Amino acid sequence: MFSLLAVLFLTFFALCGATPVAVNGTAVATLEKRITHTGRGTWFDVGLGACGYHNVNSDPIIAISSDIYGSGGNCNQWITLTNTANGKVASGKVRDECPGCGQYDLDLSPSLFQKLGNLDTGVLHISWHYEAKGWSP
Repeated sequence: MFSLLAVLFLTFFALCGATPVAVNGTAVATLEKRITHTGRGTWFDVGLGACGYHNVNSDPIIAISSDIYGSGGNCNQWITLTNTANGKVASGKVRDECPGCGQYDLDLSPSLFQKLGNLDTGVLHISWHYEAKGWSP
């Protein structure tokens, strides 16, 4: 009898743990799995980007490939990047399109590139992923 009660008790808590929790009367949506991409990181002098914003080289700006840019749905989305050679990590905001980039390559503002490596290097091997909408460093 004790083992039956223990099984029922554990089953009840397992089911409760899998139930979405309401926050402010709204059920919390499930999180999307983070997809990490790998590609090349290069740098460029920023200005008026395809997203319609004027930026300067000291801003943490990212231009994504035309394959991903599409109609600009990722504008103002934050991305976290890692230099796979030295482990340095930085974050930047999508504000431009990079027509010459491979699908998962990113073009970075000079200040963002320098957080990961030396400008003289020119090209970095990077991994990167989008942060949740609304995220900011």
